[in-house]
Amino acid sequence: MASLKPIKSALISVYHKEGLDTIVHQLAKHNVTLYSTGGTLAYIQSLGVEAIAVEDLTSYPSILDGRVKTLHPKIFGGILAKREKDHEAQLAKYEIPPIDLVIVDLYPFEETVQSTDDEATIIEKIDIGGISLIRAAAKNYKDVVIVPSRDDYDFLKYSLETTGASTTLKERKHFAIRAFRVSSHYDKQIYQYFNREGDDLALKISEHSGMPLRYGENPHQEAVYFGELETNFLKLHGKELSYNNLVDIDAAVNLMAEFKDAGPTFAVLKHTNACGLATRDTILSAWKDALAGDPVSAFGGVLIANHEIDADTATEIDKLFYEVLIAPSFSEEALNILQAKKNRILLQLHTYPKNKVSVKSILDGYITQDLDDTTEDLSTIREATERKPTKSEMADLLFANKSVKHLKSNGIALIRDGQLLGMGCGQTSRVDALKQAITKARAFGFDLTGAVMASEAFFPFPDCVEIAHEAGITAVIHPGGSVKDQDSIDYCNKAEMAMVITGFRHFKH
Repeated sequence: MASLKPIKSALISVYHKEGLDTIVHQLAKHNVTLYSTGGTLAYIQSLGVEAIAVEDLTSYPSILDGRVKTLHPKIFGGILAKREKDHEAQLAKYEIPPIDLVIVDLYPFEETVQSTDDEATIIEKIDIGGISLIRAAAKNYKDVVIVPSRDDYDFLKYSLETTGASTTLKERKHFAIRAFRVSSHYDKQIYQYFNREGDDLALKISEHSGMPLRYGENPHQEAVYFGELETNFLKLHGKELSYNNLVDIDAAVNLMAEFKDAGPTFAVLKHTNACGLATRDTILSAWKDALAGDPVSAFGGVLIANHEIDADTATEIDKLFYEVLIAPSFSEEALNILQAKKNRILLQLHTYPKNKVSVKSILDGYITQDLDDTTEDLSTIREATERKPTKSEMADLLFANKSVKHLKSNGIALIRDGQLLGMGCGQTSRVDALKQAITKARAFGFDLTGAVMASEAFFPFPDCVEIAHEAGITAVIHPGGSVKDQDSIDYCNKAEMAMVITGFRHFKH
């Protein structure tokens, strides 16, 4: 095979040595000359295999506390030289041995950032020699094999077992692709650390690997999830997660984050919108009242609770067909009940995601924005009407404001006693959203007398407060900001309704 090239020499310098022994023995078996540094050299020699110290090749010791070991023309010349007459002549002139295989990994920068805040320690884990070796060998992939991570040891072992100490061009290119994947991800982590204050607006996205999903939003669309689900969840049961599952889970967790410190709360989501939501004294009561908000839409939905699921609650939940159930914990009895149906997905929520930026692909690029993590409370709202909200109305107004924040715009949420009675979302007019919410509430038997209303954006006209008043709603919360705010305030004063203004809009397109 024309592209089959022998490996006659190798440079090995790694931080992680697990799994290296088999490779070293395979190379030694084929009489490959080994060059190495420091701890790796000692490790190779401990295996009973001969290796040449890089210092003996370069005639320079490791200096500057190990910051400079391999940065030398006799190393990089041997890696970067093309196996052609002119370059080979220069190697001979300067007594530089060609290096056919480079096995190197990088200091654990990402892991160090996660384990300490000490800047000096973190800075020392910025690899210089390793990243340079990886890029050099990958650039010269037509002649050199680069193994940039212990994750690639198995493929190298397979290659050595299959073709001996030789590789094909296809294999070398495979390793080069892996090398630039490793190096680009590493650089992204360093950039992200230095730019943690967000001074630079460049967008850097890097994920090591993706999880293929069954399909995207529809069966004809391919989809992959890039991320580490186990960071936030432990999957306890059920089928593989789908694209739509993940989108709904994200919406559910972001909504429940608003209520993580509240009493027992349950939410039911469908297509990222909450169709049921309630806070009660027990998680069972919260489930029943959340489901009552829209038992029709709940079919096939995503369910989330902020308290442990007990056996009684599990028994009631098990009567409904749902896709995903998320909770911080499940009693043993509850798990026994819920795991009886093999396809239902059960996720135990460890921590709420801490992303601060959202990214979306549009046109031929991306848009980013800070996440909407503003939650209004009594200290930030303004009472705009002559009649002030009662204590119970104020509690419901704040509940409603948290709820509507997570509905697609235009959004309206109707709340009474910590329960979502009706919602309107994704409408092209606020009046339509309100009418939808009222219709849904009445369809499921709710009397809206004494309920409150939240809107995620201002009222450009007083029509919404008029419709709300006619339905029996007594208090309203919205951002304000319209040039005609006073018209809505005047109507509320005339109707003896209470209105509070938050000053924060929560559009959700």
